[in-house]
Amino acid sequence: MSPAILLLLALGLGLAGWLVARGRAQAFASQSGGRIAARPSYHGWYAALWIALPVTIFIVIWSVVSPQLVMAHVLASPEASVLPEFGMKRQSLISEARAVATGSATTVFNPEARQLIGPFEDALTRYNWIGLALTLIIALAGAAWAFLRLKPDFTARTRVEKAVMTGLLLASLVAILTTLGIVVSLVFETIRFFGMVNPIDFLFGTHWGPDPMANPDNPDPTRYGAIPLFWGTIYIGAIIAMIVALPLGLMSAIYLTQYASPRWRKVLKPALEVLAGVPTVVYGYFAALTVAPFIRDLAVSVGISNASSESALAAGMVMGVMIIPFVSSMADDSIAAVPQAMRDGSLALGATTNETIRRVLVPAALPGIVAGIMLAVSRAIGETMIVVMAAGAAANLSANPLEAMTTVTFQIVAMLTGEGSFDHPATLSAFALGFVLFLVTLALNFIALRVVKRFREAYE
Repeated sequence: MSPAILLLLALGLGLAGWLVARGRAQAFASQSGGRIAARPSYHGWYAALWIALPVTIFIVIWSVVSPQLVMAHVLASPEASVLPEFGMKRQSLISEARAVATGSATTVFNPEARQLIGPFEDALTRYNWIGLALTLIIALAGAAWAFLRLKPDFTARTRVEKAVMTGLLLASLVAILTTLGIVVSLVFETIRFFGMVNPIDFLFGTHWGPDPMANPDNPDPTRYGAIPLFWGTIYIGAIIAMIVALPLGLMSAIYLTQYASPRWRKVLKPALEVLAGVPTVVYGYFAALTVAPFIRDLAVSVGISNASSESALAAGMVMGVMIIPFVSSMADDSIAAVPQAMRDGSLALGATTNETIRRVLVPAALPGIVAGIMLAVSRAIGETMIVVMAAGAAANLSANPLEAMTTVTFQIVAMLTGEGSFDHPATLSAFALGFVLFLVTLALNFIALRVVKRFREAYE
């Protein structure tokens, strides 16, 4: 029995426990004239938690343990004697027999695998019934524990709220530990890489061209200069893209909040935010097939013969269009949150609408606007598909927007999916790039917070 079916069973048992416990609490209320320590719904939630939560934990554990038990049962059967002791053929026979036994395949290609189908089916049937029985036992035990405690003076609401708070705490810890795990993994692999390549050569080198097939014991440090990658990332994502996104996004927000009618705003704002939902691969195709050729032909027509068909300008412009909603939405919400009394007071003192926007509304909404800009920059820096399809893979250190460039994210993908082994410096360089990009993003966020604080102090 699949874990999904067991989870549905757990939810069904929890719902049944909720209904029964709620009905019992209502009976308590009718018998005592409505004087019970918690509302009937909290009694229901208390019982549902004691039924569904232990069962869910068991199902998660069982989904990990049961395949191992099934495999041990099959390997202990006499039919397993046809299996080789090791090798790819052994895994192939086991996989074919398991696929037929579970119903994901109808036949096997190796005749030896047919003998294992019966043991697999027996083991699956046995452990499915064991899992179902244990699920019901745990659910009944949880229900018994909950119902024995349900009384008119039982403070079910306090217990349910504690359970919810514990769940929220665990969820936040999962997010924190996941982030910590990512950072730790980057740090350890970066240390391994810097043990092979000098950090100075990596951070300040101007040539990038790792060779995954080179001798890993004697890497050429001059081929691991990351300056062109970070320049391409900043040039495309933080300069060209923001030149497009910042004025368009900010002016869109000002128009929607100050000039557009409510009816027109209801149409324009969702239409603008649709841009954020378009897959980046669509933007990449648009940049590669439409924008980049147009920019190249336009450059050639004005006498620039060395314009590339893959250019930083094409990728940056399309990326800027993609992040317009990030700037516009945050600026829109921030400007709309400024008290109407401030706007009315400025107009009452004789300021024009233009002056009110420039001198009152935008300074008051600046923290939110800066937050939107930083969110947009972070989104642009982490973008991959548009750069892959429109900017090229050349690590050029140039300020010419018509040349091909590459970014850190593209090279991370290229190094991790290349031909080198995992312990090769070319592969490990992806972790070093990711770690440095993480530090750069962290520094940008810190600077943004300081800027917001400085502007807020100046405004106040």
